[in-house]
Amino acid sequence: MRKLGCIGLILALLGVAALFLVVQSWGGAGPLARNTSVLVPDGATLTRAATELEKAGVIRSAGRFLLLARVFGSDDPIRAGEYRFPANISPADALKLLQGGRTLQRFVTVPEGWPSIMVHDALMKAPELTGPVAVPAEGSVLPDSYSYQRGDTRAAVTERMKTAMRRYLAAAWQRRKPTTPVRTPQEALILASIVEKETGKPAERRMVAAVYSNRLKAGMPLQADPTVIYPVTKGRPLGRRILRSELQRDNGYNTYARAGLPIGPIANPGRASIDAVLDPAPSPALYFVADGSGGHVFANTLAEHNANVQRWYALRRARGEM
Repeated sequence: MRKLGCIGLILALLGVAALFLVVQSWGGAGPLARNTSVLVPDGATLTRAATELEKAGVIRSAGRFLLLARVFGSDDPIRAGEYRFPANISPADALKLLQGGRTLQRFVTVPEGWPSIMVHDALMKAPELTGPVAVPAEGSVLPDSYSYQRGDTRAAVTERMKTAMRRYLAAAWQRRKPTTPVRTPQEALILASIVEKETGKPAERRMVAAVYSNRLKAGMPLQADPTVIYPVTKGRPLGRRILRSELQRDNGYNTYARAGLPIGPIANPGRASIDAVLDPAPSPALYFVADGSGGHVFANTLAEHNANVQRWYALRRARGEM
């Protein structure tokens, strides 16, 4: 009888030990040697996800993971996406990560005023995007940060950028004020791209838009330097002063050579610049020049403007820039 009691005790201890090992294998450190990302495709079941985790080395056995998940895990559904698993993550925490939907976020960021050739550069350099894509039409992309997952195509991300621009431009056009001189959404896009390149100060955008709006209404050339640079570099920085020959070149973009808008956008304008040209500031200003602080000073008459230019030149000479 005593022998049977001892055997029972041993079996009970073995059972406790086995249970401890099972619990430890569920909640203890996993086999993953280094941080690893795993893509769980849309519509994937927990079984499919477990298979992907085993392939990536996050867990030792998909079958054991599924069994322990049924016993110790919750019934919450998993969510598709790319997940970043830290080294030695436990199977229990791996399941929680899948169920919590805390996916790895990847972004392509398009700053306001970037030309499309630089948008293309960013798309081609973005890690884990796939496939080729052409340079988007100038002005067709809305500046913003766009999330993507590993394996997404560059063409698909580009189309989302274009869709965002179409939607925003259409909504902004509906809000346009009678004071805007542009007659179509495309003209708004063209003028907004010039405003975007002329000032980096948000508070100035409506004033810069007012100057160009007033010039358009008066039939005056816009005389915007960025429109001269665009055909030379396709929007990349020029890196030198504009040549006299470039100021005289009539290529459809140069707003010194002829009055009116250029033949197309010279960059991808942001929301604020689009809004500015559709609701320019109530000002009669026709001129502006840099003020030395990163902004501009505006003038209603040529005499005022010439005086502002001389002050700007004096400041540059004092800085040793001239």
